[in-house]
Amino acid sequence: MAASAGSSLREGCRRQEMVVIELAAVFAVAGAASNAVGTAFQRKAASASSRSGLRLLAELVHRPFWMIGMAGVVCAALFQSLALVNGPLALVQPLFILELPFALLVAAPLMHRRLPRSGWWGVGGCVAGLAVLLIAAAPHGATDQAPLVRWIPAVCLCVGVMAAAVLLAGRGGAPARRAALLAGASATGNALTAALLKSASGTFADHGFTAFLRSWQTYGFALAGAAAVLLLENALQAGPLAAAQPALTIGDAVVSLALGITLFDERIRTGWWLVPELCGALLIVVGVGLLSRAVGRIVVLPVPAREQRQPT
Repeated sequence: MAASAGSSLREGCRRQEMVVIELAAVFAVAGAASNAVGTAFQRKAASASSRSGLRLLAELVHRPFWMIGMAGVVCAALFQSLALVNGPLALVQPLFILELPFALLVAAPLMHRRLPRSGWWGVGGCVAGLAVLLIAAAPHGATDQAPLVRWIPAVCLCVGVMAAAVLLAGRGGAPARRAALLAGASATGNALTAALLKSASGTFADHGFTAFLRSWQTYGFALAGAAAVLLLENALQAGPLAAAQPALTIGDAVVSLALGITLFDERIRTGWWLVPELCGALLIVVGVGLLSRAVGRIVVLPVPAREQRQPT
């Protein structure tokens, strides 16, 4: 009887964990879609400006399209925090790869473009590859806190990568190169923000709002998130979305996976599972490549006269 009760209890716990992880996945997909909408509208606004840095941000706050984009980013942050409370960082952030096909599908009509057929194959490759990768890897791990001895090197390394990418971008490089480097820096900032947000959200869930306000991770994710947004705006203004978006989404997933494993002891399946995981990753890379090339062959549609007269 005791063995049967114990088995039933373990089965119930496994089912409850699966429901929580599925809920986290739903929130993560919703966050990816919201972030894609935000990125597309921000790109629409940023493409009409020749400024950079803080001057670019000061100009964009007066543009309606940029405000819509920021609303999408805020909703994405809310969905992301809900996902991170319920699931591992190694699951939630890779799902944000879906932001790439979402963003291109939204941006094409917004920027008066039509995605060619190869772009749809790219979308299919990204979605299928992500599904294979996550099903095979099965990220798991419930902890949302890490000791300071892990946080210090992780934060220093992420900040160093961001600074190096900004320095390498410079002002004399090719637009696509600058956009990719700045987007990579933004991706690293996004991953660090997600890790800090996961820890702060766990503190809020376990100890309440007062403890949340006392947690250094709360102010850390605010600073990292602000830096990531600023870098993103400059990346979108520096070059084409086809160069910025892949670096942003894939870089975010890779850095987040590393942070989840090193900070929160999250685990993925290894052994023979590495074969389908690599196949899924390859499908994602192929899908990203197809989407990037499809962007270069997008058909330009006529711009309505009223949009030519109105700032975005």
